[in-house]
Amino acid sequence: MTFLRQTYIVYRRQLRMNLRNPAWVIIGMMQPILYLALFGPLLEPLVGQFGATNAYTFFVPGLLVQLGIFGAMFAGFSLIGEWRDGVVEAERVTPASRTALLMGRMLRDVTQLTVQAVILIGLGFAFGMRASFGGLLLGLLLTVLIGAACAASSNAVALTTKSEDVMAPLLNMVMMPILLLSGILLPMTIGPTWLQRVSDVIPVKHIVTAVRGSFAGDILTSSMLWGSLWTVVLFGLAIWWGTRVFRKENS
Repeated sequence: MTFLRQTYIVYRRQLRMNLRNPAWVIIGMMQPILYLALFGPLLEPLVGQFGATNAYTFFVPGLLVQLGIFGAMFAGFSLIGEWRDGVVEAERVTPASRTALLMGRMLRDVTQLTVQAVILIGLGFAFGMRASFGGLLLGLLLTVLIGAACAASSNAVALTTKSEDVMAPLLNMVMMPILLLSGILLPMTIGPTWLQRVSDVIPVKHIVTAVRGSFAGDILTSSMLWGSLWTVVLFGLAIWWGTRVFRKENS
């Protein structure tokens, strides 16, 4: 059986499980929608200070990255449940590629993220966002890649900790600085100099800037280059880490 066939079988099973209980998809959308409806209007009087002309063209890209990161980082909790129920143990005796076991699950998370992102973009246009089609596609691609990286990392953490009680505070400890220092909600340029310097070492900040640039049409810039580079690097590292943990678990 080929690697692609193995990946598809895992993906199909995982997707069916999600479709039987779509509550998590709806719950995952609620937070960005609330931010869009309740926080977005607060930015309109301040948008000139950000160097932007449209509050939602500035705000929606940040929400996309937030959706990609925070939604995908919780994907590992379902894997802990599968491990506890013996599903992972059963997969050990199959000839399936360990990478396929990861990729099938990750593709499920990417599918869910893509659907949520398209809905969020549609709502953004309803609120007055403006963006070119090419910029939308590029921003969506970066969002999906960073979401896939977070999903792979979440699965790796899940198989390493094998405990929701350990994984939950660990994720919160990591994600809170990312939320505050990546400029997802507000640009770091309005903060003090020392805070901007600290945020410069957060890769997600450069990804958020790149996605915002794609929506604004600023594609051929150094910010876009750095954001795209960080996205690819994090994606590659996450796939390597996730595959390594799956192989170790199933060895």
